[in-house]
Amino acid sequence: MDLEALRFANFTLLDDAVDDWSTLTDTLEKLERDASKGLQGTANRANWAGVNATVSKEFIGKTAGEFHDAHVQAKSIHRILLDTRDELKRHHGRLNDAIERGMKKNLTVTHTGGGGFTVQMNIHPDRAGKDTDLPEHGEGDVTALRDEIQRILDDATESDTSAGKVLKAIADQSTYGFSEVKYKDRDSAVAAVESADELSKLARKGPQDLTVREFDKLRSGLKAYAHDPLFSERFATSLGAKGTLEFWAGINEPGVNPDLNDLRQGKFDDLQKYLGLTLATATQSDSAGMVDWTRQMVDQGGQPVRTNSGALGFQVMSNLMRWGDYDDSFLHSYGTALMETEKQLTDNGERGAWQRTPNSPYLNRTGSDTGWDPVTGFLKGLSNSPGAATPFLNDTFTPKRDGHDADVSNFQYLFEKRDWPVEVDGDGESSDTGRNYLALALEAGTTGHPAGEIPTADAPPHTAEQARLMESVVHSISHDNTRLTEHPYMSDSFGQMASEYLHDMNRAMTNDSDRDTDRLFPIVGEPADFECRDVTRFLFTVGQHPEGYAAVEVGQKSYMAQLMSYHLDPDLPEAQRYAQDPHFVVESVAHGSGEVAGTLAQGRAEAVAGEAAEKDRAYEESVARWKDGILGGIGVGIGVGTSYIASPVGGAVVGGVAETVTGAVLEDLFKNAEGKAKGDAGLIMGESWDAGMNENNQYIETAAERAAKEHRRTDLPDVGEWSREAGRRGFMLSESSVNAMAPDLKTDI
Repeated sequence: MDLEALRFANFTLLDDAVDDWSTLTDTLEKLERDASKGLQGTANRANWAGVNATVSKEFIGKTAGEFHDAHVQAKSIHRILLDTRDELKRHHGRLNDAIERGMKKNLTVTHTGGGGFTVQMNIHPDRAGKDTDLPEHGEGDVTALRDEIQRILDDATESDTSAGKVLKAIADQSTYGFSEVKYKDRDSAVAAVESADELSKLARKGPQDLTVREFDKLRSGLKAYAHDPLFSERFATSLGAKGTLEFWAGINEPGVNPDLNDLRQGKFDDLQKYLGLTLATATQSDSAGMVDWTRQMVDQGGQPVRTNSGALGFQVMSNLMRWGDYDDSFLHSYGTALMETEKQLTDNGERGAWQRTPNSPYLNRTGSDTGWDPVTGFLKGLSNSPGAATPFLNDTFTPKRDGHDADVSNFQYLFEKRDWPVEVDGDGESSDTGRNYLALALEAGTTGHPAGEIPTADAPPHTAEQARLMESVVHSISHDNTRLTEHPYMSDSFGQMASEYLHDMNRAMTNDSDRDTDRLFPIVGEPADFECRDVTRFLFTVGQHPEGYAAVEVGQKSYMAQLMSYHLDPDLPEAQRYAQDPHFVVESVAHGSGEVAGTLAQGRAEAVAGEAAEKDRAYEESVARWKDGILGGIGVGIGVGTSYIASPVGGAVVGGVAETVTGAVLEDLFKNAEGKAKGDAGLIMGESWDAGMNENNQYIETAAERAAKEHRRTDLPDVGEWSREAGRRGFMLSESSVNAMAPDLKTDI
């Protein structure tokens, strides 16, 4: 900071900038509120159709998100400018106070050009007027004033340059739009950047030289700043793509750093997690440094790290992708390159790869698997990033021209054809983590939300790409259900996927010669076109696992209740009515729901054959557990992209009547499940058929009667009987449907 610039500073322009940013922040706060509660709230309640369902609604959601990001970023910039302005004013005051005190000792501070200054006597005694009384001072006073002025200038320089550094870093985060950079003041932003410089320097050290104390500092620092955008971008770009790979590969190399392995072995998983989260946050930045980092990471994926015999870059980096939301475009580029390497190593998928040796390092320190197969960690990354999962799984692995009858997609290769390497967990036991993560990636890729989450009111409807992937999933399991039954740990994801495509599955199973199922099962977005046979075989298979069964059972009961409320609404527009006769409409809904429930019930019976009570009780326990999982969140209802609202408090999406109807049905379902889970046995084989059918019919009857009551339909006194009888016929029909369409899947008893 130049002496003259600070001494005679005019803060008018900076004051104006602070005031302008304060006004902008207040304005953006109002716009954000209007966008989220007004624009997006209206969009969520609207009945979208056609292109608007898949494009306009999603665009509105993203626009509302941009207003949020703009407000957060503007608030951070305002705080940084405000802190910097106030600090510079304090430094300005300190400087002039120091100069004034110097004058009282006959010392003056003079600008010498080039940013320098000198302290000297103001009036030399030899040139003082007669009888002039000059203040006395010593050499120590000169030195003290000089040092004080320099400290003030240094402090002002730090205030100015650090503010410029973080403001530039914030601006660099996003090439277009805004980034959600949030800081309460300038010092916290500066601390993030400085910590990134310090920790990246530690990570660049040779792994053999990293002390236990430095390891702890890295771990705690990454934990504290893993979600900080400025820190993450600065850390990643300072370390570099190659440095990132060498760091994680290096500290996991056997024998490289015995102290760390002996004293911090139980903390490596933490470091892996927070390093992964930091890198995920960093990839969301559009800075030139991160663009280069992602390009280099993809380029180095197929190259050995540290030594020619070491792990490849993909094997190292994939283990850091198990946490966080990595940028979609980076994941897609990375996955494409990874599959190219896989093809080279497996002769286009004809043999296995990534088999570890006894000396191979454990690149994954969570204990679930060794991390030697890079596809495993990458799939976990996809499960958190549906925008990348869908295109990757739909991409072509091997084209038709390479000796295949048709294109083989990445999904088909990974799910149907891949020779998965033998993996072990931390206890040396066989590990199926890779296939389980594939199920999670499929859940994200077909539903459009991260695996394990319940869809919300803001969830966009299914896209064509998601629907095509789900069609492939259903057809694949229908063709060979051992792909799921031999890997039952995947069933919870497949059950969730099915529950969010129940509108399409109901359409496929409905015998409507006019094909007018759009009005019976109203949806927006892209429908999945299933074959009835495939759906029957798929549901029968999913029903053979308690968690898969529970997801579809709860989803179907909720969906059926919503449909009853929807179709019995007297204010439903004429153009949206399935038929003029409510009797026929109620029967159609009940019949379809009964057939789905019956198909699931047969899958359940197939699974418990020979094991009876204990295994059947697991089904009731799984259904009961769903109560805790869904009652706190809002899913998506009638006319919206996914198939059911997962809570009886659905508010804006479904509306009060449907909430009441759905809540009544689900409460009975959960109560019954809880009771049976605590009993001696559930519904066993032959006994289960009649009892299960009667119980299902009761849920359908409850839904129809509650819907009629809530809509004040006094003209439908027999609606419960209509629905119960139609539900019974649908449930019964499922037996003949399964016998006809899936005889090879049933066990002869």
